[in-house]
Order: sequence, then C-alpha cells, then structure tokens
Amino acid sequence: MKNLFLIRHAKSNWDLPLSDIDRPISQRGINDALLVSSKLNKLLPNRFVVWSSIAKRTQETCYIFAQNLLIPIENIIFKKDLYTFDYLDLYEKIKGCDNQFENIILFGHNDAITNFVNSFSNKYIDNVPTSGVVQIEFDNDNWLNIKKGKVKNILFPKLIRSDINNESIYR
Repeated sequence: MKNLFLIRHAKSNWDLPLSDIDRPISQRGINDALLVSSKLNKLLPNRFVVWSSIAKRTQETCYIFAQNLLIPIENIIFKKDLYTFDYLDLYEKIKGCDNQFENIILFGHNDAITNFVNSFSNKYIDNVPTSGVVQIEFDNDNWLNIKKGKVKNILFPKLIRSDINNESIYR
C-alpha cells in the first residue's frame, strides 16, 4: 500500500513585484497552514518522506507544517522538478520515488495537484485550495505502478473552520 499526501502551498503574497518562484506566503497563508497542519498530525503514518518544490511559498508552507508535525528540517527534500504546474510531470516524479518509502508528503502547486487528484483518484475535486491536503491511498506496492487511488482524507482550511464553528454552536 502506498500513501500520498498532496499539500498545496499556502496563499501567496502578491504585494511585491517578485518573480513567481520568489513569492512568499501571506498572513492568511500562514494562518491557514497552521490550522491545517494542526489537524494533519492525527492522519500521518509513522514513517514518510517529505518532498517540496523549491518555490519560496512552497518552502515556507513546508516549514510551517514541519514545525507543527515535528519533522526535522534536514529531513525535507527540496526538489527543483516539483516546481511544476503539470500533473503528468508530477505523476512522473511520484512514480520515481524509492519503494522503501510507503508514504510521501509532497508540497506543490496547482494546477498540478488538482489535476493529479482528478486523474489518479476516485474523487473529483473542483479545486484543491491553498493549504489544502488530499491523501490518496494506492493499492500497490510499487510507486512505478500506481494508477488510480482512493482518497482517504481531505483537509481544506474552509472545511476545518466550518467544523470548528459548528462545534462551537453545540457547546
């Protein structure tokens, strides 16, 4: 069984005239990344590999999640080729993962993440939002052979906030 946790980078800050790869995350992005990462801890397996795009906003998102999930920074693998917006490129990168790893946590970009979920899972998601997490389980023991997986969990900031607000109504 292979598990993939796809995490879209947090909301970008567009206030400065920077190149796409150099854009940082916004305050809202920081808040959403903190919120979602606090809920992800319950879903994570004991062993995993962490990959991140080299884009500044993706690295910053990864650092927030790592801090909340107690993942040592030196264990994160930053990959230039994950700075992609194409789901087929993303698929090829994932298929290249060493089979010693059963679980990948991958920080990346849209449209690649949403299109990957829609092409290689059993659910259609209109848009994976910033700071959104989709966990896909593949009934396979080899990353090279992954085809269609099953969505096991979805964590989106708006859904988490909605759950928190609904819980407070019943207190």
